[in-house]
Amino acid sequence: MALTVGGLLLVPLPGPGWLVVLAGLGVLASEFDPARRLLSLLRRQLSAWTAWVAGRGAAVRTGLALGTAACVLAACYGSAVALGVPTWVPEPLVPPLPGLTRTDAPAP
Repeated sequence: MALTVGGLLLVPLPGPGWLVVLAGLGVLASEFDPARRLLSLLRRQLSAWTAWVAGRGAAVRTGLALGTAACVLAACYGSAVALGVPTWVPEPLVPPLPGLTRTDAPAP
């Protein structure tokens, strides 16, 4: 259960959020029938989605890739604004965007 909930918390962040959710459902599906049915539904939906994307032209696939990249960048920027940019990140890598501030590393 914790694996599935943890994966749901990771979904808006860059990284394997949905993969963790599916792994958590796989663990739950080994014991609980509702989780097995939900995992089966999600697998069918994923297959339908990938078939739909594969049947589209390059413009649609490029648009989906750019939209995904925009969401990832927005999540990274939002977390940098909310949490601050760590001081170990080199100064030339920090763009001059509004809201970005440097944070000191926590004391041991």
